[in-house]
Amino acid sequence: MDKIIDTEEQTAGLLDDIEEPMFGVLDVVLLVALLGVAAWWLMRNKKADAALREKTYAIQPMAMSSAPQNTENSFIKKLKSSGRSLIVFYGSQTGTGEEFAGRIAKDGIRYKMKGMVADPEEYDMEDLIQMKTIPNSLAVFCMATYGEGDPTDNAMDFYEWLQNGEADLTGLNYAVFGLGNKTYEHFNEVAIYIDKRLEELGATRVFELGLGDDDANIEDDFITWKDKFWPTVCAHFGIESAGEDVSVRQYKLTEHIETIPERVFTGEVARLHSLINQRPPFDVKNPYLAPIKVNKDLHKGGGRSCMHIEFDIEGSKMRYDTGDHVAVYPMNDSELVNKLGSLLGVNLDTIITLTNTDEDSSKKHPFPCPCSYRTALTYYVDITSNPRTHILKELAEYASNPEEAAKLKLMASTCVEGKHQYSQWINQDNRNIVHILEDMPSCKPKLDHLCELLPRLQCRYYSISSSSKLYPTTVHITAVKVEYDTPTGRRNKGVATSWLAGKVPNDPNALPVVPIFFRKSQFKLPTRPQTPIIMIGPGTGLAPFRGFIQERDMAREEGKPLGDTILYFGCRKKSEDFLYEEELEEFVKKGTLKLHVAFSRDQKEKVYVTHLLAKNADEIWNVIGENNGHIYVCGDARTMAHDVHGILLKVVQEKGNMNENEAANYVKKMEAQKRYSADVWS
Repeated sequence: MDKIIDTEEQTAGLLDDIEEPMFGVLDVVLLVALLGVAAWWLMRNKKADAALREKTYAIQPMAMSSAPQNTENSFIKKLKSSGRSLIVFYGSQTGTGEEFAGRIAKDGIRYKMKGMVADPEEYDMEDLIQMKTIPNSLAVFCMATYGEGDPTDNAMDFYEWLQNGEADLTGLNYAVFGLGNKTYEHFNEVAIYIDKRLEELGATRVFELGLGDDDANIEDDFITWKDKFWPTVCAHFGIESAGEDVSVRQYKLTEHIETIPERVFTGEVARLHSLINQRPPFDVKNPYLAPIKVNKDLHKGGGRSCMHIEFDIEGSKMRYDTGDHVAVYPMNDSELVNKLGSLLGVNLDTIITLTNTDEDSSKKHPFPCPCSYRTALTYYVDITSNPRTHILKELAEYASNPEEAAKLKLMASTCVEGKHQYSQWINQDNRNIVHILEDMPSCKPKLDHLCELLPRLQCRYYSISSSSKLYPTTVHITAVKVEYDTPTGRRNKGVATSWLAGKVPNDPNALPVVPIFFRKSQFKLPTRPQTPIIMIGPGTGLAPFRGFIQERDMAREEGKPLGDTILYFGCRKKSEDFLYEEELEEFVKKGTLKLHVAFSRDQKEKVYVTHLLAKNADEIWNVIGENNGHIYVCGDARTMAHDVHGILLKVVQEKGNMNENEAANYVKKMEAQKRYSADVWS
């Protein structure tokens, strides 16, 4: 240590002895040059900004990142500083929960409860303890159940905090509305748990739990719940309605007269130019532009189409596991987009910015701004789904024909006739916003208001139909092209599948590209290949099992002991839609696979996979009862998966010599052990 000090002192002494000017000639020259460059840069930017002369707004790209935009994660401070007493949290995977939360917060204005919408992922939820410090405060939770009874990604931390913590929530007033689907076994499990747990921690339930069912009419469920919710809230806090509901715009419009193209969004999810300057890691806010190497039709006839698509991910550093999902960001049909512009007489290439009128909101824009109307309608706004009632209510204000205005108001109401009209004219007749405007020609809403009202266009998830061990640099999906005629004589097309159908790699030097990312799944093979498995996947439910079988076949070829690998597959006709027929038959020949196939329309009496299962009780019990095997179900939740569950209960009861209650507990234990897994949709 002493030597180091001595050396430093000697160096300091030598420096004191050297008397040289602080800057040499070269230093001065470099400094002048740098100052010149800086001055040029500043002048250049000033000139560029001058080119953005428009109404009142200097065009700036929105700031979006994967991190929360809030520098302050205390919602209590925000509520107090802005004089609010209502906060509505949402757990949302597809945007519906967030939309419902926004509608409740907007309603609060009528009841003298100024509100804010909040993503639980962005805030410290322990602050719920402090809600009692705000007079007449209320927290509402719009929570969706996702997967097999799981919270949505953005609500996961909050859910775990409730499970593991023992916070004293005395003085917290709350209400919960759940978003679920009755075709799934764990219907609204997340909302039910949150409602019960908040009460256990001392909070006060102001209004009963609402359970929305997306399999029936979740819009009807929500407005029915909401219309009873507000009178109860008013009674609880002793407040009165401020009168009729008044339309309040959430975003203000700026139309840019002149723009710099480099500052305008053209379809990016979050970061400007992210689809041009690609850099990992790739995720929901930064998708990878994956080239399509293969896009072929698996059907051999029958008028329908099922695509096998292979995405190239080589060099992307993306990794997936067999059984995971791939998400695709689609584009709306340009014909629909143009039709909307034509109906409203708007130049779709006008560059706009929509800015939140609530300065305290963390959501500054409804989608990436600035962008053109065309970009918004193509990449960001959902123009193909059936509009919800609150949109019809806003549309009524733009209808100059009294009859059309009255009909829109009726369908937006909660009366019996209104609900019936909405169910028939919107849902059953399958009208999207374009169809409504075509059939109500006097209705001419402002396009920027439509962009505010319509939900965001969501990515589409597909089960991966390849093994990551066999195909580490490509990912495969199996998707039926959706196309059907509506009762009004229109031809509706699936947004993603119709778009993907046109992306055929005809030129190897110019492959079509698609923005994708991966989502992890709990749908996994057992770690030991000798564990027997049964896979039940009619139609495109076969997709993840193709990857499973590929992986088991690799294990067999490597000399590993292989348990029974049994597949139940069903389709309409062997000659038309037997997906991957040659592949599956080859796996059977090699001894990897045992295959049960049901062709529902190849004989007079329809035969489905459930019929085959019911006949093979001994085989099923041998796998799940005697050899501790796994069973997997993929496909339709409404009928097939429900019927499979019933067959399993019956097999366990009969072959396992159990009563009804014991069989139900046995199957539940299998689920808890991940020996009974479902990847289903409705």
